[in-house]
Amino acid sequence: MNKQKTITELVAMEHQLSSHYSDLQNQGLQLDLTRGKPSPEQLDLANLLDRDLDNDYLSPDNIDVRNYGQLEGLPSARQLGASLLGVQDTDVIVGGNASLTLMYQYLLSALYWGPLGPNTAWRKNNEQLKFLCVVPGYDRHFTITEDLGFEMINVEMLESGPNMDTVEQLVADDPQIKGIWCVPKYQNPTGHTFSDETVERMSLLGKIAGPDFRIMWDNAYAVHNLYDSSRVLKNIMVCCKTANTQDSVIMFASTSKITRAGSGISFIAASPDNLSHFKKRLSVQTIGSNKVNQLRHVRFLRKFADIESLMQQHAAIVRPKFEKVIHYLQSHLKDIATWTEPRGGYFLSVNVASGLAKEVVRLAGEAGVKLTPAGATFPYKLDPADTNIRLAPTYPNLDELQAAMPVFITAVQLASVRKLLIQKD
Repeated sequence: MNKQKTITELVAMEHQLSSHYSDLQNQGLQLDLTRGKPSPEQLDLANLLDRDLDNDYLSPDNIDVRNYGQLEGLPSARQLGASLLGVQDTDVIVGGNASLTLMYQYLLSALYWGPLGPNTAWRKNNEQLKFLCVVPGYDRHFTITEDLGFEMINVEMLESGPNMDTVEQLVADDPQIKGIWCVPKYQNPTGHTFSDETVERMSLLGKIAGPDFRIMWDNAYAVHNLYDSSRVLKNIMVCCKTANTQDSVIMFASTSKITRAGSGISFIAASPDNLSHFKKRLSVQTIGSNKVNQLRHVRFLRKFADIESLMQQHAAIVRPKFEKVIHYLQSHLKDIATWTEPRGGYFLSVNVASGLAKEVVRLAGEAGVKLTPAGATFPYKLDPADTNIRLAPTYPNLDELQAAMPVFITAVQLASVRKLLIQKD
């Protein structure tokens, strides 16, 4: 939007946009773009999960999945997790439907019992521990560290990944920083993928920060490509083994957005020393996760090629939604906002003028389009510049997006014009 416009021109624009906004409000829309949920059509792709058992409860590993045991998960399910994360199957533990649970359990274990045993416990003498948070980032990661009492420190997300100059300086200067959150492929919410250089520098943090520092590597979108030409993420475990820092990385993944969001299986992968100590804590909490569900997934996702084929079907559903959203942004917001154009994942990130994100979200909500609250992509729900908005286009159908995007566009335009008028006043 041209800042050189006269007050008269801006007033005319504001009146026109306000009138259009009132018309949108009168449509009575009730659309929700707050969370990155799979659509019903995507969930239907995994309906054969229910047919694959056929009263046969013996796993490929000759284990009766109805009984107790297998704390680490079925060997065949561990192999499935290994294929997603690019590690050895012996470095994987299979969990329940939520990788977030494993993340919380791991950090809690590190706090009180140490990542590598009691002598390495993070919480000593009531010291204020800290965690690095890449922003804008995933709100549920921040909720975990806030709940566990960490002070959270913002690190800027670049197109190549976290600002590694900042990360390296921070961990070198402050031993109370115990880890960093990462979504390395199609990061939530920007959709960026870490560059090879960023992954390599990440693998060296264990030497800079010390042996108890942990990279929480949440590869939630490991196979969620929208295009065949999407960037390949460099394998951090391979880099860490080369640097002899394999204890510094803890990897996570799940099938939540591959099969069923509410009843998938999750994975944690780490070095043998890390897993050995984590299993001691895990064994207190459970005898083993749901092996019947693990068997469903092993039979449905028999080999990695099956996962790739399934994800191509997901992409065919999701890709047009991202393209529609980006088309609207390109057509209407070139002069007043910036945005990312992901090659995969579940989100894209829009930055409006400083101080306007909350107002845009409010205007959109009052016109029937509910967005993720402004600030949610930052620790403590506080975006210092009040500029970032996360869009989640996967759940609505194309017709619903066709109705929602004009509301979002108008909300951004109206908020921007009103800000310019205040500045001119």
